Amino acid sequence: MSTSSSVDSPCVPLLGHTREELRELFGSAGLRPYRADQLLRWIYGRGVLALEDMSDIGRGLRSDLEGRFTTRSLELDALHSSQDGTRKLALRTLDGARIESVIIPDGRRRTVCLSSQIGCSLDCSFCATARLGLGRNLRADEILAQWVEAVRVLAEVEERPTHVVFMGMGEPLLNLANVVRAIRVLTDPQAGGISPRRITVSTAGIVPRIAELGRRTRARLAISLHATTDALRDELVPINRRFPLERLLEACRDYPVARRDRISFEYILLRDVNDSDSDAKRLCALLHGIPAKVNLIPMNEHGGAPYRRPDEARIEGFAEQLAKAHLAVSVRRSRGDDILAACGQLGALAPRTQAPG
Repeated sequence: MSTSSSVDSPCVPLLGHTREELRELFGSAGLRPYRADQLLRWIYGRGVLALEDMSDIGRGLRSDLEGRFTTRSLELDALHSSQDGTRKLALRTLDGARIESVIIPDGRRRTVCLSSQIGCSLDCSFCATARLGLGRNLRADEILAQWVEAVRVLAEVEERPTHVVFMGMGEPLLNLANVVRAIRVLTDPQAGGISPRRITVSTAGIVPRIAELGRRTRARLAISLHATTDALRDELVPINRRFPLERLLEACRDYPVARRDRISFEYILLRDVNDSDSDAKRLCALLHGIPAKVNLIPMNEHGGAPYRRPDEARIEGFAEQLAKAHLAVSVRRSRGDDILAACGQLGALAPRTQAPG
């Protein structure tokens, strides 16, 4: 999002600006800069978007702000609730495109899964979002509006988000500038207040931008791996043809990982495709020397997907082989699959995305 918007133009978006930018914007409008801090706390801390509800801001100032700025970036179309407590937010951009984000409960954790693009261009063969094609990148204010809506939903049950994952619709590293800007706001103590260690950015393997993510943020890295040979990964994750496994894993070895932290490797288990004992052995060899944790994700089936979920014995057997090789491993059980909110299912109910114009 451009930060050069003039305050003389009506309805400058409040979301998407860092605290420093917002203070400067307020100062140039003749407003006291500390008012920007107040707005950040209301918006990102409490999920309050209506200026009239910000009780510690005087009525005259609120009226002045309403004439200059807007907090409107997305509209909540629908809220879908799963039997397991997962909630999917169906949201609409102001130009009419649909995106989805998810709130995932896990013990005391409340993880918000954010989308970074309208649709996706990577065409991963197991993913429902891939069938939408790419509409456009989401602006920083649209990414952050998803967080705000999640804060609002959780506030209704006196909860708030504790973690953020960029694992929704789209490839975050193909929209890195806006993702980094959103992370800066989310980690600002006056705004989202989330520790960088509680933010994870997932990529299918945009190798040149992995290092840039590490330079510009302290977010955790997750790699959508899904295969142990280039031949199979070319089929499942076509970006592998540009950035094959050797280059991807080299970038992971160079990524700045905090002490006692790990890079997460997401591995969707597909029946009779990538779930053999040989696949497990190759995976152990590939990740040797990398501070790694493997998240095994049994296929979340959806209409049109050519793959099926392995049986429980095969899932457990694969996990056991990794554990015997002293790899940290967990099996991510499906959350929200009854509302098509699980990994690989987002966008399954959405109409095909069209690029603007």
